[in-house]
Amino acid sequence: MKNKIMILGLLVVMGCASLIPLKVGPPQDITVEITPERLTRGEYLATTVTHCTACHSKVDPEYYSYPSVPGTDGMGGFPFDEAFGIVYGSNITPSALGNWTDGEIIQALTEGVNNKGAPLFPIMPYDRLSIMPEEEIYSLVAYIRSLKPISNKVGKKKLKFPLNYIERTFPKPWDPQPLPDSSDKVAYGKYLATIGSCIMCHTPINDKMEPLEGMDLAGGQDFYLPGLVVRSSNITPDSLTGIGNHSKDNFISVFKSFREPIKLTDGTNNTVMPWVAFAGMTEEDLGAIYEYLRTVKPVKNRVEKYPGDEVSNE
Repeated sequence: MKNKIMILGLLVVMGCASLIPLKVGPPQDITVEITPERLTRGEYLATTVTHCTACHSKVDPEYYSYPSVPGTDGMGGFPFDEAFGIVYGSNITPSALGNWTDGEIIQALTEGVNNKGAPLFPIMPYDRLSIMPEEEIYSLVAYIRSLKPISNKVGKKKLKFPLNYIERTFPKPWDPQPLPDSSDKVAYGKYLATIGSCIMCHTPINDKMEPLEGMDLAGGQDFYLPGLVVRSSNITPDSLTGIGNHSKDNFISVFKSFREPIKLTDGTNNTVMPWVAFAGMTEEDLGAIYEYLRTVKPVKNRVEKYPGDEVSNE
């Protein structure tokens, strides 16, 4: 009898969770004008800083950091097989988004809701992109609209408990912020580090995907790859376990060293860090990120990059 009551209670909770209203309204009724300036800015943002194409393209696992295969930009299909379950990068080419309005694309980018009104799992960084000002988002929309149409049906996400029932609580209204002046290196660097997911990926989280208090940018978040786990690095200015001893020139040169993809000789030392995409950023933007990172609280946290062999996320 007790087990039956527990099962009934769980079913009630599950049913209620599915009825949780989204905290966002309808998409905007808007048509984004595609201009050369927006296409240029959108391409830069999508292929480097926000690395949309790194997550939404076919990747080559034989190269370090899984670079995109040329000619597959936006086709989707990459499986993010993590502790939360499995989520696939969506097809964002006009082949899949052709019947989406610009307002619906904007809502997906900034609020995490698709054109069917269903929530997107926040491995899609809409919670970070939500700070982007309108013009930056319009530029992303313009570039996405310009992608070559590629027909490619991707898999369906499968989330584990409890995230499969609290997913609806993640989307929130777009809160665009003014674009910091690029002359303010720290403020502009923080903006880039936010929309580039540096802050998200390098801050450890709990099982509800909440950042651990006092561990901002201290590394240690696990990412799952075939046969191994790789952990994000400590990028606080701690001199022993972080990047405190790295000069700006050294910081920039490390990124720029990945301009050409590096062929792997051993698949057990790969990473999800999109080095090839970030290598396309300007030295000014990489330098701004460095200036911002120098201002955050140093956290002593020694991270073992590869914590074990043949690790499963099951």
